[in-house]
Amino acid sequence: MKFLNSLLDGVRGSVRAVMLVIARGLNKLSGGRLHPNTVTIIGLLAHLPISWLITMQTNVMAAFLLIIFGLFDTLDGQLARLQHRTSNSGMLLDATTDRMKEVLLYSGAAYAFVAIGRPFFSVWAVLACGGSLLVSYVKAKGETAVAGGKLTTGEVNRLFQDGLMRFEVRMFALVVGLLANQLAAAVIFIAVLSWLTAVGRLLKISGKLSK
Repeated sequence: MKFLNSLLDGVRGSVRAVMLVIARGLNKLSGGRLHPNTVTIIGLLAHLPISWLITMQTNVMAAFLLIIFGLFDTLDGQLARLQHRTSNSGMLLDATTDRMKEVLLYSGAAYAFVAIGRPFFSVWAVLACGGSLLVSYVKAKGETAVAGGKLTTGEVNRLFQDGLMRFEVRMFALVVGLLANQLAAAVIFIAVLSWLTAVGRLLKISGKLSK
């Protein structure tokens, strides 16, 4: 698991480096007027047509747009750091919109399964959505319980990021499933491993609290 976490951190670092270059370009073009929260909201709104494409089984186009606008989740943070606009309110907006994106995407998947006559898989879409929300919920509650206001925002945010099914990994699995036309398999994969990740984080947090 440590190897996987290190690998994921390496990939995340590479993506952030690329997004920093793009953020610098956008910041220069806009004269510093492009607010990071605007990028966050655009990324969220873009997931509405992506969800609709999933309901229509237009999977390749959905995957393509998901890759593009999925990067907005990193772009807004890099832009905020570049403009010295990092804040707790921005972090809250970013985390909340990420959860909204997942609800939209899994709702689209559930609808698609019903539309093609495979309603059983819509249950897995619900489980995937619930598991994804649980991963983030356990992390948030754990940070609050353990940090106790004694850590910086960055330290709190990094405190419980381990576990396989981080947000970006869940989105990657969904993209692969869409491109391979194996949405059901991707949703089941996300559902099972998200629940395992949530339980794993819960046990870790409980261990820290017991100390």
